[in-house]
Amino acid sequence: MNKSELISALSKKEGLTEKQASDTVNLIFKSFSAELQKGNRIEIRGFGSFVVREYNAYTGRNPKTGGVIQVAPKKLPFFKVGKDLKEKVNSGK
Repeated sequence: MNKSELISALSKKEGLTEKQASDTVNLIFKSFSAELQKGNRIEIRGFGSFVVREYNAYTGRNPKTGGVIQVAPKKLPFFKVGKDLKEKVNSGK
């Protein structure tokens, strides 16, 4: 499912216009992004949690040239699946 399919499903299930459903989905995504940018954790019980992981700088290799390069430290969002979702996926229900 992609974003436009999510908007369509929300629109049909809740009787919203496409605009209302789009605004709702965009609000949720913007809120998630803003919280992760602040370094906060997002937890949705039964689904999973989003956290920001920090990675230190390291020496890597350019795969094209084989040359050594310095990779800067970075932060990346990480999703950890919740117990309920994991069980649902594994049971096929």
